[in-house]
Amino acid sequence: EGDAIRRRRECASCHQRYTTFERVEEVGLYVIKRSGDREPFDREKIYRGIQAACKNRPVANEVMVGVALAVEESMRLLNRDVSSEEIGMAALEALAEVDEVAYVRFASVYKGFEATEDFAREIGMLVKTTAPKLRG
Repeated sequence: EGDAIRRRRECASCHQRYTTFERVEEVGLYVIKRSGDREPFDREKIYRGIQAACKNRPVANEVMVGVALAVEESMRLLNRDVSSEEIGMAALEALAEVDEVAYVRFASVYKGFEATEDFAREIGMLVKTTAPKLRG
């Protein structure tokens, strides 16, 4: 499927032939948490957060997986350790394009909303940045 290269080789001492498989090893991506801890990036954590935000919303699983992959790819392109804040903001930007309710749900957890004013402020910012939907 293109994820490995198969090679036939021969032992230099006994001349027996054998097969090896070479796979690309991705460079480790690390996350700097708010606490200062450093841990390996885990796409599954992003996916679970997106899945929770999209619960009972008309968002296909493939779209949620795509958002998680897009967040990971955007973090890898930075070519350095990334902060959990950068990951959260990338996920929010992607969710804003997918589903506004999921965006607000994710933002409420990510930004730690404590009052209804927090929701109102975030929705106000979302409305300012999104184009009006055409009814028809």
